[in-house]
Amino acid sequence: MTDLNSSSLYFNRELSWLQFNTRVLAQANDKSLPPLERLKFLAIYGTNLDEFYMIRVAGLKALLFAGIQEIGADKLTPREQLNAIHLYLHNEQRVLEKNYQNILVELADNSVYIKPFDKIKKKQKKEIDRIFFEQIFPVIIPIAIDATHPFPHLNNLSFGLAITLIDKQSNLKHGLVRIPRILPRFIQVGSVFIPIESIVENYISDLFPGYTRVASTAFRVTRNADIAITEQEADDFLEILEEGLRARNKGSLVHLELIEGADRDLIEFLTTHLKLYESDIYFYKDTPLNLGSFWQIIGDKNLSSLMLPVYAPKTLPPLNQDDIFKVIEKEDILLYHPYESFDPILKFIEQASIDPNTLAIRMTLYRVGASSPIVKSLIRAVQDGKQVTVLVELKARFDEENNLHWAKALEDAGAHVVYGIPGLKVHAKIAQVIKREKNKLKSYLHLATGNYNPTTAKIYTDISYFTSKINLNNDATRFFHFLTGFSTKTTLDNLYISPTQIKPRLIEMIRKESSFAQEGHIILKSNSLVDPDIIKALYRASQKGTVIDLIIRGICALRPQVKGVSETIHVYSIIGKYLEHPRVYYFNHDSAKCYISSADLMPRNLVRRIELMTPIQEPRLSSKIEKILLIQLKDNQLKWELNADGSYHKVLQIGEPINNHTILENYMNKMHNKVDKAVPKYLDRLANKILQKGK
Repeated sequence: MTDLNSSSLYFNRELSWLQFNTRVLAQANDKSLPPLERLKFLAIYGTNLDEFYMIRVAGLKALLFAGIQEIGADKLTPREQLNAIHLYLHNEQRVLEKNYQNILVELADNSVYIKPFDKIKKKQKKEIDRIFFEQIFPVIIPIAIDATHPFPHLNNLSFGLAITLIDKQSNLKHGLVRIPRILPRFIQVGSVFIPIESIVENYISDLFPGYTRVASTAFRVTRNADIAITEQEADDFLEILEEGLRARNKGSLVHLELIEGADRDLIEFLTTHLKLYESDIYFYKDTPLNLGSFWQIIGDKNLSSLMLPVYAPKTLPPLNQDDIFKVIEKEDILLYHPYESFDPILKFIEQASIDPNTLAIRMTLYRVGASSPIVKSLIRAVQDGKQVTVLVELKARFDEENNLHWAKALEDAGAHVVYGIPGLKVHAKIAQVIKREKNKLKSYLHLATGNYNPTTAKIYTDISYFTSKINLNNDATRFFHFLTGFSTKTTLDNLYISPTQIKPRLIEMIRKESSFAQEGHIILKSNSLVDPDIIKALYRASQKGTVIDLIIRGICALRPQVKGVSETIHVYSIIGKYLEHPRVYYFNHDSAKCYISSADLMPRNLVRRIELMTPIQEPRLSSKIEKILLIQLKDNQLKWELNADGSYHKVLQIGEPINNHTILENYMNKMHNKVDKAVPKYLDRLANKILQKGK
């Protein structure tokens, strides 16, 4: 019998993540997309990579220095992982550069250019001269490095130029020019975007009078950005978090980006002062540093014709009625964002905030964004005398500052604010409104797979569920009592909570479905699959012949198509216009069939976080989810499949093209009937055909 603990059955999570980012990069080479849409995927690739270095690579380095060896089911040591990461990314740089050059050609065909200063026309240089002395020269920072001017501290993601200078007496000096983030990454002249470092490089003698530039290179540094905090009482915790945010810019250096061909003396100058190894340096040949800065160009409204058309999410019947609570009272509602608008969620909180019958509003906030209409409604509700209880998760990585701001604003307004649970992140997405109606209390509930963020709700796919069911609202009340009190009861009757219930429930449902052998069908849709106990349960189900389809956007540690272990398991990843974000778990023979959750299939979600999983009991709503899943399984435009060796291949189109993002956009545009009809008839037939085949 195969040992299901064998390291050969598990992919390394870091290398699997790199494969995911490679799929993002591949979108930049998709010639069916307009050029700025392709540039967008380069920007996403770059910002993904920044976070990977700040958290994952930094963490591996810390483990290496601490002498830690095996840390995962794959048994790779931190050193082995770091070596594999460096090799993978160095090899991928040529692909990145080729994709970027292809995009430049296509942009030029549309009279849009990204050019360095020395490649632009004389008339444009004259305009740049004016811009430099009016807008750049006053705010950039030239820094001399010598015995009296020590090498400065460089904050996380600092960007600038390292320079070798010479004076009239032939004395060589080193210097830096820090380019602050308040300046645009590209200076625009007409339809030409000029990287700011190429402009600054031309004016070095104006920044260092009496010196001439001998050599220079743009550079960018990345630091460990994980915040290590010890949780104390609430007031202390706020102070500690603020201290951690300040310390983020002082973490250990993990990554240095330079331009290929940089002067060796300059490289030695930087690495000596920054205390970095050669393996920590990445040289870019034909792409600018900081790929995420392409958002400046992508966001130019004058260039919108070079992007995919913006889809306007739809608010369909019955949610276009005035009183959303009357609609929820009449029937449960399930929405699939961004095809169906996020506005009803905003309306849910806004109407509750101004309704004199509202007694209380309770919700969790994880990532709410810089401008939050929901928080503003909550503050209005407090000012109107309503009881408002909000758990603001201050430990939401890279959103700590926003959340800290909103937590203080809510508390200042008079809301009861909870700052999380010691030792656990609260990642559940839930909002409850309690009203007095005809001398009775009535509760209304919203549960979701995604954050209460109207901005990301336009580009992330997610599921929202509204209900006034008494049993689910009773569980919601107990859930909030658990968050705010000292309750030791951490199980619910109808909802499922982690860390106590979700993982055991999923494993039990996998086991039960496997009892139907070849007649069983499991579909798990998640951002990541890493948890070894879930993986082993899926292996056992596959050994019994159960059909298992996994739609895992990012990391997948499970190895599919292994003889005698996972022959019936297929793993897919969908990468396209929208970021696939729902956590949906389907079991063909379960009474509910479909479950939605805030929890990914990772130990951090199932063991170290407070999450919720909701059974969708209404057949019409469960059917809606099921058909969307089955259409995604049939997709032959955006879908990749995981191979047994850990690589992915793009699924080839057979028959008519099926792009699930486009199909759902077109469907919502045409739909004028009730919101609970999930798909048009031809899609219904398609989905049913897939279901009958078990694929």
